Order: sequence, then C-alpha cells, then structure tokens
Amino acid sequence: MSSTTGVQSTGGMWSWPNIIGFTMEDAMMVILRYKPDADIVFLPVGSPVTTDDFRPNRVRIFLDTIIYPPRVG
Repeated sequence: MSSTTGVQSTGGMWSWPNIIGFTMEDAMMVILRYKPDADIVFLPVGSPVTTDDFRPNRVRIFLDTIIYPPRVG
C-alpha cells in the first residue's frame, strides 16, 4: 500500500484521499486504523444519500475500488 495519510480535523480523520485505487478491504483497514469507531458503509456509485442524516462515525465508500475520497458523514 502507498501512503495512508488522510485529512485530519480536531475531531480526528474525516477524509482519506490517498486511498483512491485501493480495494474495499484495504481501504477499510486504513480507515479503521485512523478511526476505529467507523461505521463503514459500501454503496454503489450513484446511490442516493442524504445530508440530513449526518453521523460522525459513518464513512461511505462508493464502489469496490475507491475512486472518490471517502468522507465522514
């Protein structure tokens, strides 16, 4: 795996742009290393998501290979 540095805020990691191209399993391992309480949700690209239901421990990952940086929300 390459660098696993993510974007950090005062509340911890909230984005992982450097895992683009990782498999789902590798991406999940990296996210859980920095955010062990993450509720990781895998969705097909284009799935409708709501911004009304923000959850700071949820990380949405789209597709089986990361093409967009996963973000908390």
